[in-house]
This record gives sequence, structure tokens and C-alpha cells, in this order.
Amino acid sequence: MKEIASLLERLSNAHGISGREGSVQKLVEEEIAPLVDVVRIDSLGNLIGIKRGEAPSIMIAAHSDEIGLMAKYVDEKGFVRFVKIGGWFDQTLLNQRVILHSKKGPVVGVIGSKPPHVMKDEDKKKPVDAKDMFIDVGGKSEAEVEEMGIIPGTPISIDRTFSPLGGDRVTGKAFDNRAGLVLMIEALRRTKSTSTIYAVGTVMEEVGLKGAKTSAFGLEPDLAIATDVTIPGDHPGIEKKDSALEMGKGPVITVADASGRGLIASQDVIDWLVETAEEFNIPYQLDVSGGGTTDATSIQLTRAGVKVGLISIATRYIHSPVEVLSLEDLDKSAELIARALDTASRHFKPS
Repeated sequence: MKEIASLLERLSNAHGISGREGSVQKLVEEEIAPLVDVVRIDSLGNLIGIKRGEAPSIMIAAHSDEIGLMAKYVDEKGFVRFVKIGGWFDQTLLNQRVILHSKKGPVVGVIGSKPPHVMKDEDKKKPVDAKDMFIDVGGKSEAEVEEMGIIPGTPISIDRTFSPLGGDRVTGKAFDNRAGLVLMIEALRRTKSTSTIYAVGTVMEEVGLKGAKTSAFGLEPDLAIATDVTIPGDHPGIEKKDSALEMGKGPVITVADASGRGLIASQDVIDWLVETAEEFNIPYQLDVSGGGTTDATSIQLTRAGVKVGLISIATRYIHSPVEVLSLEDLDKSAELIARALDTASRHFKPS
């Protein structure tokens, strides 16, 4: 379990907002290069590792990007105004420390807003909008901040690092979806499959499932497994009717998400994953959700359609800098993917 925790820590601590995933992709390449025959980066930035073998060909997709921010402009007093890249709840951003990834190197900043001491009573009752926040990097003027290398388009990520909690639980930023990258890497290490495997670190999932669409189109896999995190209903503020999933209960196999507007996995794919889990005594949970969707949706709709499954980790507080998951769930999910790769040819005979 130490190795899987160490891998998650390295990936979680790396910085790579949507469209700027390069430093994360470099770490993934180091991990998968010994496990595949060739590694390449496609024109959109997807990292693709190919392990050559027999039919069926199987794509494992894990998105490399994290939600973040991007500098919009620097005002005359040296404060950086920004836009959100991906789905933030604005209050999560307030008073966070951030890193601005300028061409001259990383610059630390803090997200500020009007202090409560000078707010009117009615203002204190309202959430602060991200458009009213700003980033303070210590500069005194627009020119001074631009001299630091901060210009419009500078990517910005949260300055937060991985930490253990009690038991097998850990916290950090960007478990969505660095946890999925861990599953992909670990499954590659563990599988004995003789099938052709495409391991893809996709880009720009958080802003439209973009990398999964283009990489699946180019690779034309027979089957695919997407990896991601999902929401458990086991903490205050959420009820079982919102999510019946729990941390510590094993990998999550998605039947349908986004109330069917996203993925509806075909029955033969669900049977493949469930029967594999039961054959190898891996605990699992089935999920039907009304929330968001994942790379699996883009892959499923590629070309004439791809049979795709989604395996996720139940993760608390996603889209925040303090996400929490169970390392045991991570380990069991990687094992399920590895064994599914092993059994794919038995379930899906080459035509």
C-alpha cells in the first residue's frame, strides 16, 4: 500500500490544469514507459502508451487535468484577476493559496476579497463570487507583476499538498483524477493480459471531455475502461438518496450517470466487470447517478460507438483542495481493472 500511496502523492502534488497538463503527463510517462512498447503525445496533448498484443484492443482512459484558474489581466495596483477553468464552487476558492505558473517560474499568491470587517450586513449573508476575488502576489503595480512573468493566460493551480489521515484515508488536491491515473498505471503493472492495451492520460476532461474524444477516435479500441472519482453519500450534508455509495466499500462500477444523458453502459460491459469482480473476490458497488459524467461518455460515442465501462473511486469533497479517499479502495479498483483486462478476451470474442 505504501507504493500506491507514494504514487498518488506524487501525482496529486503535481500541477496541471486543463489544457496545461504537461508536468503531470511527464510523471505518467516515467511510470508507464517500462510497461508498454511505445509512448507518444498526440496533437491535443493526450499521453498514449501502447502495449501491443492480440484482439480485443482495450483503451484505459484517465484524465490528467485538474480544475484550476487562469490569469485574465493584472490591474494597475498589481492584483491578478482570473477566470475559473473547470467546475469550482466559488466559496472553495476564497482565501486559498495558489501557484501561478509563469514562464519565469512558479509564483505564490493568495486569493483575497473584501474583508468582512468592511462588509455591510446584507453582504455578509451572500456568498462571495469568484468575479469579485483577486490574487495578491505581493506586487505593487501592473508592471511589477508582469515582470514576474504573469500575463493573461498564465495557468494557476491550488497550492495544497498530499497528507495522510486516519486509517487508510488520505487527503489532497486533484484526486480528481490523479487517482484514476494511479488505477491506470497500477492496472498496467498487474495485468497478465495478452490483448493490445492503450493507456491514455487524457487532457481537458474537466472542460468538455475533449481528450477522450480525440484519442478514442484515433485509436479505435474494441473496448474501453474509463477511470475517475465519484461522490459517496457517507458524510454530513449528503443523503443516501443523493448517493448510495460509501468509501471503503470497494470500486464503483457505473451503470448510468447524468440521469442517462451521459454514460449508459451496455449490459455486456456491466456483466464483464461484475463477473470479474466476483470471480476474484473483489468487493464492488454499482452506481446510478443523476450528476455529472466522465470521459466514458465521449469514448462511448466515438466513431460507430465503443463498448465502455467506468470504474471510479468513491471520493469525498471532490472539486476542492481537500479531497479524501481510501487507499484500500484505490488498490481494489486497480486490481479489478487488471483482472478485467485479463478476462476481456473471454467475454468479448474477436469477430
